[in-house]
Amino acid sequence: MLSHALERGVLVLTVHRDPGPTGRAALAAEIGNLVHAYRPRPVVVVLEEPAAGPATVGAVLRAHRLCSGLGVLMSASAHSAPARRLLEEGADTGGCRLVVHARRDTAIAAAFAAA
Repeated sequence: MLSHALERGVLVLTVHRDPGPTGRAALAAEIGNLVHAYRPRPVVVVLEEPAAGPATVGAVLRAHRLCSGLGVLMSASAHSAPARRLLEEGADTGGCRLVVHARRDTAIAAAFAAA
């Protein structure tokens, strides 16, 4: 469901499929564990097309709240316009801003430049 890699000093988490409502908390916890393990590196969460559902968006938003609290820069990438809109609308505005990109490479380059 989730893979991770370091690219240009950025932790890139790729969600391959939507976990469904029962797997949302587990996905958020897995993302959180990786954020803690690699912090203070910036994080980019990439939603592949099969993963661009509401449960994944909810897990990413939960992870964004965690990153915001830790002061870790987090951004997301989704080809799906509806998923990008949900991410932008639901993002926590109290801490670090969630930047949402349409392209994976743009998200990684922007996170690298911001770090």
